[in-house]
Amino acid sequence: MKKALICGVSGQDGAYLAQLLLNRGYTVYGTSRDAQMSSFQNLVRLGIRDQIKLESVSITDFRSVLQILYKTEPDEVYNLAGQSSVSLSFDQPVETLESISIGTLNLLEAIRFTGAKIKFYNAGSSECFGDIGEAAADEMTPFRPRSPYAVAKSAAFWQVSNYREAYGLFACSGILFNHESPLRPQRFVTQKIVATACRIARGSTEKLYLGNIDIKRDWGWAPEYVEAMYLMLQQDEADDFAIATGESYKLEDFVAETFAYIGLDWQDRVVSDASLLRPTDLTVSWGNPAKAKEKLGWQAQYKMPDVVRMMMEDRMKIEDRIMSNTSW
Repeated sequence: MKKALICGVSGQDGAYLAQLLLNRGYTVYGTSRDAQMSSFQNLVRLGIRDQIKLESVSITDFRSVLQILYKTEPDEVYNLAGQSSVSLSFDQPVETLESISIGTLNLLEAIRFTGAKIKFYNAGSSECFGDIGEAAADEMTPFRPRSPYAVAKSAAFWQVSNYREAYGLFACSGILFNHESPLRPQRFVTQKIVATACRIARGSTEKLYLGNIDIKRDWGWAPEYVEAMYLMLQQDEADDFAIATGESYKLEDFVAETFAYIGLDWQDRVVSDASLLRPTDLTVSWGNPAKAKEKLGWQAQYKMPDVVRMMMEDRMKIEDRIMSNTSW
């Protein structure tokens, strides 16, 4: 039986990945900065909290990272930890850099120090590419990060590449484009759109306040994307992969699709709010997943309209439960 250590198991990707690995017979360890106090609500929602061996780890503390590797002796380590919001990174640039870049470096160095044959996955980000124009980005596209978050992710990517080349570690990065699900935190714009639309459908008179709705993103379905993470660590040789649907839509299209689901005109409900604009933002984000299809056999089955539908179906059920005063 293989053992996997998921750093950041409480997040969207961590929870879905834990579920996937459990279904494949893994013993799964999951970390949080304070496992005793964390609610692990996403694991609860998926019904797998009691199946995960939860541990407290600070990935910015090398000693803490080294201890958890010796304690769990994992075959695979998935690094999904760190500050995950692009917008928040402008307000917390130091915490963002430390949790992503230093955290990744600690994991890599600890794996090297143990000498164990551990396969390591690092969560990269399409934000690293910056503005790419109208061409889809792939593994050979240069990085031009435009946020503290993207800068931190870029540094982590090159650390992984360096440890792979210099020390022979099985270390790889998945350069994931936007991927959504009902487990997304409320601060993410897609979840904000879906939640607000559902409340409006239930009778709320509120407006949906958004920043720039002309930006274009490649939106996928998170449960599919964690499968790509898993597949990367099943290869004979470590490599980096861009994971995307290959299709890009405007945020306006996401909003229109969401409100169409409830039979309303989005233009009557959406208000442009300049205070929500970021200091810098990407005009277009679009990925080319050809390498993942060829080498991993992975291809996205769900595109943006599918993602909206599945998120809306889930959220409407939640709103029904709230209105009837029932819990999960």
